[in-house]
Amino acid sequence: MIESSGNVPYDSLLVVSFGGPEGPDDVLPFLENVLRGRNVPRERMLEVAEHYQAFGGKSPINDQNRALISALTEELTVHGPDLPVYWGNRNWHPLLADTIGRMRDDGRKRSLAFFTSAYSSYSGCRQYRENILDARSTVGVDSPEIHKLRAFYNHPGFIEPMVERVSAALAEVPASAGDRCKVFYTAHSIPASMSEGCDYVLQLREACRLVSEELGLSDYELVYQSRSGPPTQPWMEPDICDAIQVACTSGEVKYVVIVPIGFVSDHMEVLFDLDTEARELCEKLDVGLVRAGTVGTHPRFISMIRELVLERTSGAERLTLGTLGPRADFCPEDCCPAPIRRR
Repeated sequence: MIESSGNVPYDSLLVVSFGGPEGPDDVLPFLENVLRGRNVPRERMLEVAEHYQAFGGKSPINDQNRALISALTEELTVHGPDLPVYWGNRNWHPLLADTIGRMRDDGRKRSLAFFTSAYSSYSGCRQYRENILDARSTVGVDSPEIHKLRAFYNHPGFIEPMVERVSAALAEVPASAGDRCKVFYTAHSIPASMSEGCDYVLQLREACRLVSEELGLSDYELVYQSRSGPPTQPWMEPDICDAIQVACTSGEVKYVVIVPIGFVSDHMEVLFDLDTEARELCEKLDVGLVRAGTVGTHPRFISMIRELVLERTSGAERLTLGTLGPRADFCPEDCCPAPIRRR
């Protein structure tokens, strides 16, 4: 058992993620879980279901989380602290309540939690905390106490791998493109009312700036993707495809590099929105496209998770880049409120 800097013992690490279907029969039940309580037209849900079915009905996110957990387990075993790693999802198996029940049965009393989201928002942070509270309530007596690790958007263990990914993508752009290449950083769009209550956009802009300054980039733009919800509800814009259309229609841009900086793995929204829709648009516009990779299981990213754990278990230095500093370990009660639901 490991003692935190506040003399609170931690005996495990929980990886918390979104979840995704493992086969065609899982797609609609999974999407119904995702959209429960949200005013999303059924036609839109069926449209998204087709995206999953086009990839065999299986989201890559689960295998990517398995790879992350395998690498993280090895990192902790070799370098310490030697904490067992558990995995629970919001929307599909292994569900949080099932995992927390297993943790209780294994005798775990207090766990740290790593969220596979680098940024602060309702859907990327507070909702996961609410999911954990609900799951602990479901498990009931003796469910382990769970404390999340801080947001890591400006941690060198996230920024440095992203610099490598973007550098590798830029190296694929032919020299003939010259200064007619533009970089688009993408992140998941969220409702404007959600954005107004959190630092999501501020943090994204800082991450884009940190990567761009390291590479000497000046022609770049933060855009969004994967919007859902009713058309009456304003969401963050511009959409990646709209931004490409505007930039390339004039003929001034002949090559684009897309950087999914808002995501930590190449899951379905990256594969469909960027590798399918955006690529098809670029082909239509006769514009070249290179898509940078996400951090995935980059060794520096895996070691970053260990460093976040060490902040809480042994008072290790809280590493950050830029000027915004580290996020608090414990979120205030009014942090990242839910968006206003409009019909």
